[in-house]
Amino acid sequence: MTALAPTAPAPTSTPPTNLRARVRRNPAPYLLALAGAAWLLVLFVIPLISGLAVSLMTGNPQEGYTFTWNWGVYGQLFGPGASTPYWLFLGRGIFYGVMATIVTILVGYPMAYFIAFRARPEWKNALLLLVMLSFLVSFIIRTDMWAFLLSDQGPVLTVLRGIHLVGKDFHILGTNAAVIGGLAYNDLAFMVLPIYVALERIDPRLIEASADLYGKKPATFFHTVLPLTRSGIFAGILLVFIDSAGDPVSPSLLGGTHTYTIGQAIQDAYLTNQQYNVAAALSTVLMIVLGVILFAYARIAGTDNIEDLV
Repeated sequence: MTALAPTAPAPTSTPPTNLRARVRRNPAPYLLALAGAAWLLVLFVIPLISGLAVSLMTGNPQEGYTFTWNWGVYGQLFGPGASTPYWLFLGRGIFYGVMATIVTILVGYPMAYFIAFRARPEWKNALLLLVMLSFLVSFIIRTDMWAFLLSDQGPVLTVLRGIHLVGKDFHILGTNAAVIGGLAYNDLAFMVLPIYVALERIDPRLIEASADLYGKKPATFFHTVLPLTRSGIFAGILLVFIDSAGDPVSPSLLGGTHTYTIGQAIQDAYLTNQQYNVAAALSTVLMIVLGVILFAYARIAGTDNIEDLV
């Protein structure tokens, strides 16, 4: 008598894996994503394509501009025979953006850490309001007040000269440090808030367990807290770097002729010289360069857990 072969278990139904089935099963996330997609389309994709189209035009404000596929404008602006060093202005703007981002991390991370872990719960909202308070004032007014503080007759140099820390010939306004300081001041909240959100989402039990394993507080911070806030740092870098690299206001009010950036070049080409195709070409190159830098940073640093901020 031969043993009967075991019967195979009845096949179980597997959940659908194709996109259409997932949408039918749970349409809410995809419907909500349509709003974000429409926002990006209207405020990013269309302006980007429009700017590229304007850069390929030829003409002048008096006679109008005609679309002529004028790719040569990019060679005239950034080629080896260019009369204006736009590459220098672009590199300077990126340098200011990187330095301002570093300053905001060094200043903003301790602020966010204090609010998240050291401040009393009833004071957290008030402290966050203080961080956002500067946004209630116009960006230009904030920068102009920064210029007043750093001017030769301003309170900063007056105090430093009064206690004989600097000489009469020492200047802050018109230097790279003044521009970087102004950019960091204006964008500090963009770094503090994402890091604060990431810190608030950390489970306190993880910090306790890490303290038990590593013992010392610096090791707990570098092994546990800092990696868990990588998404907040990444979001802050995106906001601060993009805004600082193309900002024309801070270099204009706080800098001098040797701090001229690509943002100022775009502003002058559009508003002063009315060279709309030149301004559009400079803007397109700036966006492409920033996109490449941020994509490379995302590939190196990684973007996993970035959704934790949503």
